[in-house]
Amino acid sequence: MSKLLKQINSPRDIRMLTFPQLHDLAKEIREYVIETVAKTGGHLAPNLGVVELTLGLHRVFNSPVDKIVWDVGHQSYIHKIITGRREEFGTLRQFGGISGFSNPQESNHDSFGTGHSSTSVSAALGLAVARDLEGENYSVVAVIGDGAMTGGMAFEALNNAGHLKKDLIVVLNDNEMSIAQNVGAMSGYLTRLRTDPMYSRSKEGVEQLLRKIPIGSTLLRLGERVKDSLKHLVVPGMLFEEMGFIYLGPVDGHDLKAVTSVLQRAKSTKGPVLLHVLTKKGKGYRPAENNPDRFHGVGAFDVKSGNVIKESDVPSYTEVFGRTMTKLAQQDQNLVAITAAMPGGTGLGNFARLYPKRFFDVGIAEQHAVTMAAGIASGGYHPVVTIYSTFLQRAFDQILHDVCLQKLPVTFAVDRAGIVGEDGATHHGLFDFSYLRPIPNMMIMAPKDENELQHMLATAVQHKGPAAVRYPRGAGSGCKLDEGLKIIPIGRAEVLKEGADVALVAVGSMVRLAEETAEVLASRGIRATVINARFVKPLDEDCIIKYAERTKRIFTIEEHVLNGGFGSAVLELLSSRGLKNIKVQCLGIPDSFVEHGSPAILKARYGLSVEQVVRAVAGKSTPVSRPRRLKLVTD
Repeated sequence: MSKLLKQINSPRDIRMLTFPQLHDLAKEIREYVIETVAKTGGHLAPNLGVVELTLGLHRVFNSPVDKIVWDVGHQSYIHKIITGRREEFGTLRQFGGISGFSNPQESNHDSFGTGHSSTSVSAALGLAVARDLEGENYSVVAVIGDGAMTGGMAFEALNNAGHLKKDLIVVLNDNEMSIAQNVGAMSGYLTRLRTDPMYSRSKEGVEQLLRKIPIGSTLLRLGERVKDSLKHLVVPGMLFEEMGFIYLGPVDGHDLKAVTSVLQRAKSTKGPVLLHVLTKKGKGYRPAENNPDRFHGVGAFDVKSGNVIKESDVPSYTEVFGRTMTKLAQQDQNLVAITAAMPGGTGLGNFARLYPKRFFDVGIAEQHAVTMAAGIASGGYHPVVTIYSTFLQRAFDQILHDVCLQKLPVTFAVDRAGIVGEDGATHHGLFDFSYLRPIPNMMIMAPKDENELQHMLATAVQHKGPAAVRYPRGAGSGCKLDEGLKIIPIGRAEVLKEGADVALVAVGSMVRLAEETAEVLASRGIRATVINARFVKPLDEDCIIKYAERTKRIFTIEEHVLNGGFGSAVLELLSSRGLKNIKVQCLGIPDSFVEHGSPAILKARYGLSVEQVVRAVAGKSTPVSRPRRLKLVTD
């Protein structure tokens, strides 16, 4: 770590530096972030793009008294480093270490917990309202990317903020990217602002010129309308002005003096202000500049070459999904694919290239994606909506009312289900069974491996109603993939092993765990039946009841919260049939949010390892480990 960076222990230290020193510090911070993320993985490109902006924010505003809300929070690494977490930065996203997102439990400089997109303006407006109710006097700043501006919640918040007229600063960090290339009308509007030659003409200059237009008393009303029309034509940012914001910018987000100056101006301006800052995602690291989507969220990599250190050559579930979608699209001209700003992350890149007219990236707009899919299904097509489990939560009402109530043939490909690892509580996909299972007409499947995934997807797209296929993040088992696609009988489980002593009923990613557990139990003289449930809804009731009555002991195993999950469905079934003298134990995630850490550590922590399941079946409990908690950073 360089000498200058070692002197930065709080935002106060930033305000003591000269601009030449700040330029040197920016370079040192970039080197430190690249060096650290190369080891831990994380969101590299977004953070390299906001180094100068972050330094400017902490030079102008007095955190934690002034509140800075980072949208998503994945670009807050520099903020963490200069707010007392420099020495802990090496623990980034590691079990017991600091989070990769904003976390108020970690530091009082993190004024609001984040992890999902498009929430910052709403949260910042709420902080401003609370400030005014308390009669206090401090600044509130929301930092939101242009990608997050594709989310409807951001516009709801801007609309309300313009109406309330609270003192609020919204910094629009415009790097032309979200995770992938931005789409939509807002992206086009910002592009025009970015490239319009009228940038060289200040808003004040244009308005001063317009005020010189002579208006006679009889032409007053007409003249004002003409002036308003001319302003719309020549003044940058009029969309935001019409929403009640004072628009400042655009400004070069890598020019520290310019950023600091305009932030000072925004701070002294009354009412809601939108500051448009232009940055380059991946700034200062050539591989990230050239491939900002690849380095948006990246695993460990070699700094010199920029090559990611691949953990496995086995195709991921996502890759198998993408290949299967392409195969299905060849066979079915009515198949349509929809994603919410993640064509690459969801494995749909090749589909988009081969079938551009049947592929739709709607931006960070999960609610719209689902209802749009409902409309497409009403028009006679079969849309597959591919969204990570944690983000599909945002579209619950649309799934319920717009798809399931009308029993429309929409398939939900629920990627990144279960424990996803180092991104932590905001990104684990641990609630989808619970929020999908109660909805009438919904069918839910979870494959035991990547081969079964492709058959489940084929089953879902030929189904005449709503269906969800849930699969985990990362590499599959490496099993051989069948050439042809099969249709799985609806609601039919698969018995993988017969045993008279206990039944292990597992779903999805936990089936392999159940098989390995049965092998260890057999070595100890305990004969276990292993059932691959395949369907969470509808359950294979006959199969489950048969082995419940035969063994009198059932263990359900799921990589999901226990409340309302697969185990709950089994308990409901047994209760409804009035079965007695059957011992049931549900293994899964308890009523808590799961922290960040490697999947292996987290699964073991919550009892989802072979050793712990064996102990549960054999009647020996295993203590749950607790992570080391970092001390709250205060200033």
